[in-house]
Amino acid sequence: MSSRSQFYPLYLTRFVGSLGYITLLTLLPTYIEQLGATGVTAGLFVTALGVGRGVALVPLGWAADRFSRRAILLGSLALSGAAYASFTVVESSTGFILARTLQGLGIVGTGMVSLALVGDLAADDERANQIGKYNSWRMAAGITGTLAAGALFDLYGFRPIFAGLVVLFALALVGVWLLVEDDGDRTGFAFFDLAFNQRILTITSFRAQYAVSVTLVRNWVPIFVGLSVARGGLALTATAVGVVVAAEKFTNMLCQPITGRLSDRFGRGLFVGAGGAAYGVLALAFPLVPAAGAALDVAVTVPMLGTVPGAFFIAVGLNALLGVADAVREPASMALFADEGKDSGITSSFGIRGLVWRPGALLAPLLGGYLMDSVGMSWVFVVAGVTALTGVVAFWGLISLRHGPRALSDW
Repeated sequence: MSSRSQFYPLYLTRFVGSLGYITLLTLLPTYIEQLGATGVTAGLFVTALGVGRGVALVPLGWAADRFSRRAILLGSLALSGAAYASFTVVESSTGFILARTLQGLGIVGTGMVSLALVGDLAADDERANQIGKYNSWRMAAGITGTLAAGALFDLYGFRPIFAGLVVLFALALVGVWLLVEDDGDRTGFAFFDLAFNQRILTITSFRAQYAVSVTLVRNWVPIFVGLSVARGGLALTATAVGVVVAAEKFTNMLCQPITGRLSDRFGRGLFVGAGGAAYGVLALAFPLVPAAGAALDVAVTVPMLGTVPGAFFIAVGLNALLGVADAVREPASMALFADEGKDSGITSSFGIRGLVWRPGALLAPLLGGYLMDSVGMSWVFVVAGVTALTGVVAFWGLISLRHGPRALSDW
């Protein structure tokens, strides 16, 4: 069986895993309303997913590097199917929290292990390109789920949506079973060796800071677009917010295979830094959108959106450019981690990558909320931009210090 045909069920796995995640994210407010969750309980609806993901990272990383990754992925697909099936019978907040925890466990398995298989199957000189293609399916799922989940719920309710997800997980499971070759068992556990790997530590100097930037931007762009002008937003409709969010996913999806191929050729470290720097500069530009929209002084009637101001188009353009910037960075970053863990430790390497992201992802929303209430929403984007840029300075600085400036193209 060719390695090329083995990628296709892994792409489908990435698509359906991400589609399930974004569908639940879109329907979460509806569940909160229907189950009568308030305050702490609503917070637990969000935290339960993070708990499932956090608990699963190290054990699944060990299991997938010790035993057959294909077998672990099949089990994760089955678990994910069961998790989404359980949402069709949820009738209480406790049941929803348990289902979300199972969802988090499944997300780690389907995401991290399928990514490890892609990195392992890809040749060294095309690894970032294959990872870019793989990530494009995640972006396609994000666009599909963002635009379709709410509309399908209004037409059919919860159960048909989750039944469809279960069917897609079953198709992915069958595809992996039939097309992906068994990679067998291995010995040892590379997690702790990789945790002190000098190249991984160097990448971490960027990633830990960049997590703060991306978390702030991805969460506050929709808030900024939809919130009232009095609170520092653009006061656009929910549909307009969805278009702005989808713009980032669309350009990211289109660009990742291309930027991945280029980073394979010209140097992954160079692309990580360039993408991170561009992301930081674009984040700093978001507070200028209201003034730029006022200077543009136009209003256009758009089907389904109604009459929208010039600031809407500027926000769409900026977020689309953020998708391009992140596409420059992401496949190169993933390929660097895959390079270090190739063969016996690739899943552990991606597990470390996930753990490094976690503190920033958990703390950034609290920081963003404080900044928004204390000094204004513009400062959320200022902090996001600065943390991306300081991450690039640390990353490129460490490479130059340890290996010389020319090493950027060798990473």
